[in-house]
Amino acid sequence: MGLKILTEHINVPGIETLEVYRKHGGYKSVEKALKTMSPEEVVEEVKTSGLRGRGGAGFPTGMKWSFLAKPEGVPRYLVCNADESEPGTFKDRWFMEKNPHALVEGMITSSYALGANTSYIYIRGELLFVLRILEKAIAEAYAAGLLGKNILGSGYDLDLHVAPGGGAYICGEETALLESLEGKRGNPRNKPPFPAVKGLFQSPTVVNNVETIASVPWIVNNTGAEYAKIGVGRSTGTKLISASGNINNPGVFEIELGVPVEEFIYSDQYCGGIWKGKQLKAVVPGGSSVPILPANLILKTAAGEDRLMSYESLSDGGFVSGSMLGSGAFIVFDEDQCIVRNTWNYARFYHHESCGQCSPCREGTGWMEKVLHRIEYGHGHQQDIDLLVSVAKQIEGNTICPLGDAAAWPVASAVRHFRDEFEWHIRHPKEATAPGAVYRGQLDAVTA
Repeated sequence: MGLKILTEHINVPGIETLEVYRKHGGYKSVEKALKTMSPEEVVEEVKTSGLRGRGGAGFPTGMKWSFLAKPEGVPRYLVCNADESEPGTFKDRWFMEKNPHALVEGMITSSYALGANTSYIYIRGELLFVLRILEKAIAEAYAAGLLGKNILGSGYDLDLHVAPGGGAYICGEETALLESLEGKRGNPRNKPPFPAVKGLFQSPTVVNNVETIASVPWIVNNTGAEYAKIGVGRSTGTKLISASGNINNPGVFEIELGVPVEEFIYSDQYCGGIWKGKQLKAVVPGGSSVPILPANLILKTAAGEDRLMSYESLSDGGFVSGSMLGSGAFIVFDEDQCIVRNTWNYARFYHHESCGQCSPCREGTGWMEKVLHRIEYGHGHQQDIDLLVSVAKQIEGNTICPLGDAAAWPVASAVRHFRDEFEWHIRHPKEATAPGAVYRGQLDAVTA
């Protein structure tokens, strides 16, 4: 199953405790960084590694760190975005629950690199049981002199806090997260200024995902050059994938980036094939916000090349015939799943989670939910399909934060690739709303 960077010791009994974690090499990166490296050297190693943000955007981590402003006398902050709320994504919750010290170690090493003396883990409000696990790990780290004043006699100080959110999806957007962390309503901020200049408490701030931060210790211990050898092209390293849907082996898998999508779906090492031997219909490869792809385009690019689990390969073809790796939430649909119903379900979610600050998103998500609802429940009109496309276009690119895009892309791609299924719902409302009714690929056929 390839090299394991994050999950090598994940199933070791007691790995959630400091004692067992240190027996398996834990906190070596803290010792190495604080005692033998300058903060700038740590940043350079992360740059060399090619590590990209694992929360969805895929922006180069080292480059993001290098943007951090460093005015004299102004504190800097590192904030870990553990507000994992993207439908289909559960890798970070699973990782924090299983191996909390790996995240704490990553926070210490990364905070040192950024010159932060106070850092935060902002965790989704529903995950209070994980918050308790993290708090226990942090208390152990304080007791061992790995947090607090003069860590390991290095002269470096760091306080680490865990802060729960209120369960709002919008707080996964970094500026909304910062607003919430400051005790305000979680509304995204206008940018610029960017968080690297004015972030938490109007001070320079870096916000990174759980998986991103947890990858830093391996890079420090083994060098960025070694990390860059893993993966394919600019998709370096390994990636945690949350695999769910109609597959035989749902769960979290750590893959080396570049694994063929077909292997990932059908290999017993990973998803184990489609449940009950059914046919693959579609895949959402990176969480509910990325475009859905039909079976032929998820296994092969439009040019006929094997589609790979990498940032570049999954986006090959743009949104016409490609998608995104996103957060790594890999959702598989078999032949019995209704694309219209699934798209309506996503639209409901984004309408509910819109903060309402931008009118295209506030109004547009509601329109898409209503139109999809009437198509799904047998009251649709032929012009509704083009109306959906029109509303999606008016939302995309016209909001402060990416939630508007996240709401528009699933709808636009579903219509693009499965328009005939939408038309079947409209032409055959009685049959389409019958229990167990599924569109099988013949527009004028009635199938149940």
